[in-house]
Amino acid sequence: MAQNYRIYINDNTLFISDVLPEQKEKIQQLEIQDFDLKIFYKKLKNGSKKSYIFLTKSPKETFRKLKKDCEIIKAAGGLVESANGNFLFIFRNKKWDLPKGKLEDDENMKDAAVREVEEECGIKVLKREGKLCKTYHVYPLGTKMVIKKTNWYKMTVKGEPKLVPQKEEGIDKAVWLHKNQVAPVVINTYPSIMDVLKAGNVIA
Repeated sequence: MAQNYRIYINDNTLFISDVLPEQKEKIQQLEIQDFDLKIFYKKLKNGSKKSYIFLTKSPKETFRKLKKDCEIIKAAGGLVESANGNFLFIFRNKKWDLPKGKLEDDENMKDAAVREVEEECGIKVLKREGKLCKTYHVYPLGTKMVIKKTNWYKMTVKGEPKLVPQKEEGIDKAVWLHKNQVAPVVINTYPSIMDVLKAGNVIA
């Protein structure tokens, strides 16, 4: 089975797939030949929410071509559930988010995910469960374009501990929310976080 990709560029979505995704929004087809990610990024308008696709028989090979001129950054994060069935959310940069961060030298994805959750929210993870999903995000860094790959893991904690947001990481608050309380998150978060919440069955 072909590996298909969903890459976020601000609020725009770039698919690399062997089939057209099922969605109501119009999707514009692109060609990988002579494609320049930096030029494409600059042409995207601020606030645009459009969908684009490389429709290809070999998504993995097309993704490899897209990555070749980019810096790849690996990150990991967690969707944390308390013993009361509530989920941990943080508020950072004026948006709702989930704890995550870049890997340190010689660190693996699983360990990084736990460390970031514990550091950013001042808690102890009881159990790290399986990988929920992975997300891709594109942004400029100096003269290069970055593709950040984030692995997301489901985690649990003992009880429902008090949260201590890591202010030096720009986190204004950290809260526990039940599934029926996440409406404010859904209307003010990132598309990649929506993918994690769907994978974790927090939202439909």
